[in-house]
Amino acid sequence: MDDVKIGEILLPGDEETQGRREKQVKAKFWPTLKRAMRQVPFSRDLVAAYYCAIDPQTPTRVRGLLLAALAYFVLPFDFVPDFFAVVGYTDDIAVLATALRMIQGHIADRHYDAADEALGTHPDIKADMHKA
Repeated sequence: MDDVKIGEILLPGDEETQGRREKQVKAKFWPTLKRAMRQVPFSRDLVAAYYCAIDPQTPTRVRGLLLAALAYFVLPFDFVPDFFAVVGYTDDIAVLATALRMIQGHIADRHYDAADEALGTHPDIKADMHKA
C-alpha cells in the first residue's frame, strides 16, 4: 500500500460519515479483534484507539481519523482479504499504524486503562488471549 491510498482511507469525513463509521466500528470491533488477535502485534494500542475514537472529549478530527482507520479494520472491503493467513491483516496493520502515528498524542491514559480493563475482562478476547 502506498501513502496515497492510506491517506485516502484516513480522511476523517464529515459528521454524517463519522456517525456511520462509529456505528459500524461499535458493532464490529470486538468480533474483528478476536479474529485478528494473533496477527495484530499492537492489540492494546488498537483497543486504546477504539476508546479514544468513541470518547466525546477527543477532538473531532482525531475521532474522524481513528474511525476511518477502525472502519477499514472492521469492514469487509479490503485491499488484501483478511482470510489469507499471515498477510491478510498487513494492510489493516499499515493503516492502523499510520493512524496511530498521526494522532499519538491524543490517546490518553484513560484510553489505555479502558483497553487494559477490556482486554482483561472481555470474555471472548480474554479466552482467546489465554489460548495464545
